[in-house]
Amino acid sequence: MTATPISLDAINAMGEQAFVATFGDVAEHSPWVAEDAAASRPFATRGAMIAAFQDAVMKADRARQQALLLAHPDLAGRAAIAGGLTEDSRREQAGAGLDRLTREEFGRFTAMNAAYRQTYGIPFIFAVRGATKDQILAGFKIRLSNTVEVEFATALEQVCRIIRFRIEDRVAP
Repeated sequence: MTATPISLDAINAMGEQAFVATFGDVAEHSPWVAEDAAASRPFATRGAMIAAFQDAVMKADRARQQALLLAHPDLAGRAAIAGGLTEDSRREQAGAGLDRLTREEFGRFTAMNAAYRQTYGIPFIFAVRGATKDQILAGFKIRLSNTVEVEFATALEQVCRIIRFRIEDRVAP
């Protein structure tokens, strides 16, 4: 997140390399999303920029989508403990209190992450901004009853929400 939001004029004036360097981390470890979105410039609004990023995700082939989902960390998982989260993920998880779990809560998150990965083969992706630990755990329980196809689509929708939040943080309205 930048201290001062970037204007659309500045974004539209960036070369592709600068654009990808600035926004390549909006989709977790997947700069290809920014590369694809760059082709939609100039953006008339911040919403148009968000839509371009989300379209890049939703129009990608299944293999790219799968790789994007697999690039996400488990919530309150090993990467969080080891300090291996991206700055955005660290801040988002901390905002939901996932950096302050009790031993019991951590055990529940660990078990739910494992059950979810075993069922779907991807990490549980949840746009945690504004959510509580209990809401996230409830999300696990609800989503563990989904079919693989429904959950794949739901995970992509959550990625799109995360992208929206991150762009809203960085880009002036």
